[in-house]
Amino acid sequence: MILKLNKRKRSIVIGLAIFIALFPFAITFYELFTTGKESVVFLENYPASIAVIVLSYYAVLIILGVFWFTKQIITFFKLRNENSKAELLHLKNQVNPHFFFNTLNNLYGLVAVNPKKAQELILKLSDMMRYSIYEGEKEVVLLKDEVDYLKNYIELHKMRYHKEISIEFKDQIDETYQVMPLLFIILLENAFKHGVENLRKNAFVNINVFTFENKIQFDIENNFDTSDVNEEVGIGLKNLKRRLELVYANKHKLSFSVEGNIYKATLILNKL
Repeated sequence: MILKLNKRKRSIVIGLAIFIALFPFAITFYELFTTGKESVVFLENYPASIAVIVLSYYAVLIILGVFWFTKQIITFFKLRNENSKAELLHLKNQVNPHFFFNTLNNLYGLVAVNPKKAQELILKLSDMMRYSIYEGEKEVVLLKDEVDYLKNYIELHKMRYHKEISIEFKDQIDETYQVMPLLFIILLENAFKHGVENLRKNAFVNINVFTFENKIQFDIENNFDTSDVNEEVGIGLKNLKRRLELVYANKHKLSFSVEGNIYKATLILNKL
């Protein structure tokens, strides 16, 4: 009821303002058509004080109009920014759930067979989950911390598998650089999911992270089973591309290439 009353009052005020604004024009047009003159000077027959008041009123209307328009623009961009932040948080929360579930399942079977190894696995998993929850909520983190997170992920996978895996991780980074959290992990997950998981032997993953000229470059390549190729883009890559659009618009380059049974992904980011 109060909302309706407020809307009604607002409509009355706006209508009254429009009426007052158009009233002098109405009189001018009335004089133009009733006096037979070819032209009529606006506010010609009014005292100077009335002319000053009317012109001042129009000036106030213009100022209020500009103020209202500016406020609408600011509100629009604020709303768009809030929507982008909400979407970004939602995308971050989608990172790694399958990995954690699979690791917990492996833990269940490992506890009875090798309790000591299970304890090590639990500690590493705990560190990763803590990073995902607390650091993952931040807008940026140190590149060094992100690299450590990737190394933890690799160590967990090494403990999970019962087969030989060749993993090479090189990093030459400026530790002061910052990056949006949980970006590279998606590419690393894909290397294990579509490469290591499906190969019985000779599986490898090579990672190279380095900084140069205010940029961060992440290269990763892995071999895969050519008989098990799925060209459909997964949720993880769609997630990654959308997050890059939101935070690194026109400030990133993501590329993929395939040569024989070797898949390579490269992500270059401008320094934040």
